[in-house]
Amino acid sequence: MLTLLAKLFKALNSESSSRQIALAIALGMIVGLSPTLSLHNLVVLFIAFILRINLSAFFVAIAGFSLLSLGLAPIFSSIGEGLLTNIELNSLWQSLYQSNLMKSAHFHNTLTLGSLVSSLVLFIPMVFISRLLVERYRHHLKTFIEKFKVVQWLKGSKFYQVYQSITGTGSI
Repeated sequence: MLTLLAKLFKALNSESSSRQIALAIALGMIVGLSPTLSLHNLVVLFIAFILRINLSAFFVAIAGFSLLSLGLAPIFSSIGEGLLTNIELNSLWQSLYQSNLMKSAHFHNTLTLGSLVSSLVLFIPMVFISRLLVERYRHHLKTFIEKFKVVQWLKGSKFYQVYQSITGTGSI
């Protein structure tokens, strides 16, 4: 886990595109907010490996949004239940379940459907928000953060040694 966080800090401080990091965070949000063993998560994982995104940011986002999803599960379930019990959508669900692929997607599960719909709605805003945050971190917060005692303490810790061994440099 320390290595993964060190790689994330390396990506934030590197010259890699903020768009790549933002897309990694947004894709990680989709996987992190929905149940782990879902068909759509495999599709998102496949997309993440094909696109040139920062995989460290992707996996850290999965971990962070997985923790967040524990508290949001009741909301996702109610969204999924609302979609599944909507009378206007009955014909859609019936036609989807004629396909074996859609049956294996488990969209009959309220949590799976609600979390997927919620994460897809939040995908584009998350790309823009995370890109803005990465750019703000790079331009404003980086030098300000280095002045804190906690950061100076971290520079003396094992985490920073792992970070230095990965990056080959010494800046957080």
